[in-house]
Amino acid sequence: MALVAPVENGKIVETASQTSVKKSTKSSKDGMDKEAFLQLLVAQMKYQDPLEPTSNTEYISQYAQFSQVEQMQNMSSSMDLQRASALVGKEVYIKTTTSSGDTKLVQGRVDYVSYENNKAYLYINEKKYSIDDLDSIVDANYLDAYNKAYNFTVKLNKLPNVNGIDSTDGESIDELEKEYNKMSDYEKSFLAKDTVTSLNKYIERLKEIRKAEEKAEEKDSESTEKTEGTEEA
Repeated sequence: MALVAPVENGKIVETASQTSVKKSTKSSKDGMDKEAFLQLLVAQMKYQDPLEPTSNTEYISQYAQFSQVEQMQNMSSSMDLQRASALVGKEVYIKTTTSSGDTKLVQGRVDYVSYENNKAYLYINEKKYSIDDLDSIVDANYLDAYNKAYNFTVKLNKLPNVNGIDSTDGESIDELEKEYNKMSDYEKSFLAKDTVTSLNKYIERLKEIRKAEEKAEEKDSESTEKTEGTEEA
């Protein structure tokens, strides 16, 4: 793992991964864990009033509470690990807050998970994120269809105005038409209606241009044939 950190204006800027891990570590320290609970119980026994000592029944009750806390924490940790393990291979969005306070979404596939200090962490592109920052899980087919529609729209928008195209734009329009026809109905549903309408306008305009060029070529051919016939006579 590369030991490189981004620098802006001469200051090291925390990455989304570092912010996520730092926040997760802070929240775990701020919480009341089973060790803190046990320390409080021992302190209560040590500094109790000798004239009015705490009854054994009350100690047993507090110990039972301690056992419940421990069991709940172990159960929660186990569930976090199971949840994180189930995300391996999934496309997810991680929602983090940058050092400047801006919210940032990190998208990627979960490569593997780790479990450290009762906390589950997700690794995306070799970067570590707390499972607490998981925003959403994305279906692979959904993501593929979304990206395909986005790239298609970008390529369509790069074309000149429909009234300003010529035959040199024909190849690009033909490729877009083929790409659209290969899309499934599910993938086409990600395209805006205006995008499909615009594509059809380009296709129709290109047909008109090619038809006009064919007529012009036929006229040129007829004119050439007449000229050659006149010269032979």
